[in-house]
Amino acid sequence: MELIDVTFLSPVALLLLRISVGMVFFSSGKSHAINPKERGESMGMPASAAMVLGITEMLAAVSIILGIFTQVGAILIMITMLGAIYKKIFEWKTGFYAEEGFGWHYDVIFFIAAFIILTTNGGLYTIY
Repeated sequence: MELIDVTFLSPVALLLLRISVGMVFFSSGKSHAINPKERGESMGMPASAAMVLGITEMLAAVSIILGIFTQVGAILIMITMLGAIYKKIFEWKTGFYAEEGFGWHYDVIFFIAAFIILTTNGGLYTIY
């Protein structure tokens, strides 16, 4: 039993999810692409890898926001988040909530958000 039937808002909710996830990853990707040496050092990877990561994040963000190849963008974000979670758990030995720096709880949230976008194809308001 539901208190109020708001299922008609699902397309708007998915659009807002796409926009918010896309904004976060476009900003992150832009940071990687503009400062690849600095960002690469902070993540323990070469500047070229940080540049590729940044471009990938920006492309995924644009596809998710605009609703063009939404599922491809979502998969790219999911792969990115799996990489971040792996690095934080196995290389940096970071806890779910880190005492210093960032834990991997936000990475899990963004992975799940991208999974929702993938499984719903981004909702009603997509182009392709």
